[in-house]
Order: sequence, then C-alpha cells, then structure tokens
Amino acid sequence: MTYTQATPMREAFGAALVELGKKNPRVVALCADLTDAIKLTQFKENFPERFYQMGIKEADMIGTAAGMAIDGLIPFAATFAIFATSLANQAVRLSVGYNEANVKIVTSHGGVCVGADGATHQAFEDVALMRMIPGMTVLVPCDAHEAWKATMAAAGLDGPVYLRLGRIASPIVTSESAPFVIGKGQVLRPGNDVAVVAMGMMVPEAMKAADQLAEEGLSVRVINMSTVKPLDTEILTATAKECGCLVTVEEHSVLGGLGSACAEYLTQEYPIRVARVGVLDTFGESGEPAEILKKYKLDTETIITTIKNVFSQKRRMS
Repeated sequence: MTYTQATPMREAFGAALVELGKKNPRVVALCADLTDAIKLTQFKENFPERFYQMGIKEADMIGTAAGMAIDGLIPFAATFAIFATSLANQAVRLSVGYNEANVKIVTSHGGVCVGADGATHQAFEDVALMRMIPGMTVLVPCDAHEAWKATMAAAGLDGPVYLRLGRIASPIVTSESAPFVIGKGQVLRPGNDVAVVAMGMMVPEAMKAADQLAEEGLSVRVINMSTVKPLDTEILTATAKECGCLVTVEEHSVLGGLGSACAEYLTQEYPIRVARVGVLDTFGESGEPAEILKKYKLDTETIITTIKNVFSQKRRMS
C-alpha cells in the first residue's frame, strides 16, 4: 500500500493485519476495549470469528494470547503502550517471554504525542521494559510504510514481538519499495561529520535537522533504527568509525531506550562521543503534540543544537 502524506502508523497496521488475515487463517486479533483507536475495526468486520474483544483486562488479554500462540495460532494483541507494558507487564514477562510464545504485542500511543490524554497515557518507558524481556524483538517503525512492513515481518517471525506505534500522523520518509528487515537499520541520508540514529516519529525530525544543517555545511548521516532489539551493531560500528560521533533521538526516556542500547554497545566495542535526545527523568503532561515536543526538547531545534555540540566536541578532541 502506498502512502503519500502524513498518516498515523496505526492505520497502516490495521490495513496490514487485514491483509495477513486473508493470507493466513492462523492470524487472530485481540483487543482491550480499544478497537477503533488501535484500528482493528476492519479486521473485526472481515474476520469476526477471529476477533476477540477482551474488555479492559490487559493482563488477561496477554495471557489468552499466549495460550493461543502455544496452541499454534498467531495472535496480535493490541492496546495502548502504557497499558501493555505497565498493567500487563507480569503477563508479558511470564506468559509470553518465559514461554517464548509467538505473540505479537502491538501498541499505539507510544511516547509523548497523545494529546489531552496526558501523563496517565504517555509511555516513556515501554521500549526499555520490553528490551529487558529475554527473547523479545522490539520494533519501532518511523512511518506508515514501515508500520505496514513491520506488521508483516512480525507475523513471519517465530517468537514474541513488541511493535510500538505512535498516535498522531507521521510524515512519510521511506518508500513503499524500501526493504524492511528485522534487526537492520537503514541509512536515510548520507553524511560523515555527525551521525544521528533515530527511531519512530523522531526520524522525520532528524531528517529535518539534517537538511537544515546541510545548508550550514554540516554533513549529517541519518539512520532509521526501526529495530531496537536486536540492535543493528554492524551499522553502528561502521557509523562510529566513519563519523566519529553520534546523536540518538527518541520519543522515549533517555533511560533504557534506543540511546541506552547504542551507548551500551559502543562503550564496549568502539567508544565514541554519544549524546542522547529524549525525555529526561520525568512524567509528561497534557498538550498539543507540537507543544509537548518542544516542552520536552524533542523538537528540530534541540536536535540541531545537540548535533552542533557533539560535532564541536569531536573537533576539539581530534
């Protein structure tokens, strides 16, 4: 499916799941009273016998999905990120993770951009929590094209997957034909002065920052790291050697997410200067997405400032 304008990733997920349902009768969907919000309405209408409305019982939903997976089905269990990773954490850890159950946990409303829902619905720590589950694959697509492909790839992977989607419409920065491989990052923009590694809806922000800095003569490489676990260490090592410094950008806490994953690896294998742009050690609040991004320093201006600072440090140390 081709997307030409900013589109919520959850819409692409819903469309992809219908396509999967047509191809594979083992694909089922479970939802915790958020059918329309998570875009499962089409699947429900097309395959009513394979749709399970679990109500506001997230842990029960995850446990049921684990049982279905053990019985040979491919369940997609969908809810908001904060509910799947906090309210249902024990079920995710034991029923899914410990059993290596083939469950696909799909979440919307990851990050800060959930509008008026505010702190109770903003998941800043979900990627960190899912990274800690042994055997869990963590996918954070950057636009609707990737959301579609990530859904398809998740269905084809034998094992637990956490697929994180945002709430608001995301600009399209990848092409329909671009390959999506679990465990592989993608260079969206070449450059050798500084590298920016971003995930999710922050990838378009990183691209905007790189475009603006190019006008000032700074060559910024942008990497879309849509798989946070397993991390693409090959692209990280090559980038560290070629650029000499790196900035990570995520709509997530700076603790335990993409920035932590990159820093953990590079500290051991190829130490370079790494700066992290993300939510600091705080809860969120209600507000329009653009206001929230600016308030928590996830805007293009902050990314630009951070890139310049890291490049300056690199030059002083060389």
